[in-house]
Amino acid sequence: MAEFSAEVFQNEFLSDGGTDVHAIVSVTCAGAGAAGAVGVTAGASATTDAVGAGQVAEIVAVDTSGSMQGRNMEAAKHAAAVAVDQIPDGTLFAIIGGSHVATRIFPYPNARVPMVAMEPGARNEAKRAISTMSASGGTAISTWLRLADDLFATVPAAQKHLILLTDGKNESEPSMHLDRMIADVTGHFQCDARGVGDRWVVEELRKISTALLGTVDLIARPEDIAEDFAALVRKSMARGVASVDLRVWAPQGSQVLFVKQVAPEVDDLTGRRTEVNPLTSGYPTGAWADETRDYHVAVRVAAKPVGSEQLAARVQVAVGGEVQASGLVKAKWSDDSTLTARISPEVAHYTGQAELASAIQEGLAAKAAGDEATATVKLGRAVQLAAETGNDEATSRLRKIVDVENEEEGTVRLKRNTAKLDEMALDTASTKTTRVRRA
Repeated sequence: MAEFSAEVFQNEFLSDGGTDVHAIVSVTCAGAGAAGAVGVTAGASATTDAVGAGQVAEIVAVDTSGSMQGRNMEAAKHAAAVAVDQIPDGTLFAIIGGSHVATRIFPYPNARVPMVAMEPGARNEAKRAISTMSASGGTAISTWLRLADDLFATVPAAQKHLILLTDGKNESEPSMHLDRMIADVTGHFQCDARGVGDRWVVEELRKISTALLGTVDLIARPEDIAEDFAALVRKSMARGVASVDLRVWAPQGSQVLFVKQVAPEVDDLTGRRTEVNPLTSGYPTGAWADETRDYHVAVRVAAKPVGSEQLAARVQVAVGGEVQASGLVKAKWSDDSTLTARISPEVAHYTGQAELASAIQEGLAAKAAGDEATATVKLGRAVQLAAETGNDEATSRLRKIVDVENEEEGTVRLKRNTAKLDEMALDTASTKTTRVRRA
């Protein structure tokens, strides 16, 4: 049985007239177990009668457009086969080939069931089907998401996960088609998106993964796809808690300014708000394994006289509608500047990490647009923030894009003829954060 705990880090003291309360809420899950511990038995078909509430469904969608011809296609086929080997018996699964249209590669198009439970025979047949994939056509990722959604909709699995791989831009459809499809499937399944090589667009895959509670990353070399796919499947199968909501209660007359995940990656949850009751908001966080995630919660309350104190927010962790853990965010008004001037180390650290992600993304966008002045300022600020927050990985990646003259002041010069892969690696890693160092 999974157990959740929540710990709050903040400076509770506000100056006279102060209204904004900031806190870092660290949530830990232990004893999550493996995904799909309850579900169909190996060999059962993907029917409503065969599927239990705890069943897991996994789909791998591989780009089969013409640009995948050659090494990328062969590596992707190998990776898909490796992923199939990592899927435990009893898990419902399917393989999709994606070009300007989406095709169900396995189960075979003429099969009676849209998804099947993994077992040795199905595993061998899936690998045989994968081996027949070939590259042709264009790229319309909305069709891949639609087919995945249609397949997932046929099974009442509690946990649904898609791995999506592409090597190119979504160039065979208007961007609005992809945006509309992302909106249509949000909340139906989680998706981890991967791009191989340097011809795909980070922002396109980031839109997908952010909306679908997943991750985006670069696979620089085709030969690395298999290892990445295997790791993604193992991670998915370790998520024993299918769906977790973060709930924030705030008092009458207050305003929740934002709720952001700040570790292990920056992810703004504010726009995903649902109403639990008039004073409580819910924010979906997806499936959980044994792990810790940190959240930055900001609430604006009405100012009170010096000496007053109140509960500014109650942050709860809910699984299946049941609250499993909670933490309290408090506000105390004081005229003692030694108390009110303190900044919580946790709040300061993660505020810097979120600003770092924005500075990197904005700097790279300006560089791509030819605005070298803005790019220099933004990336210089990123260098400064990376140093201040101890993000050594970001510092290392930034140094491939800029020459650093003064790290503390953020003085840099743009390098000429930087490798596109280095810029993409910096972009995709920009949201990955370091944990605050506690004494």
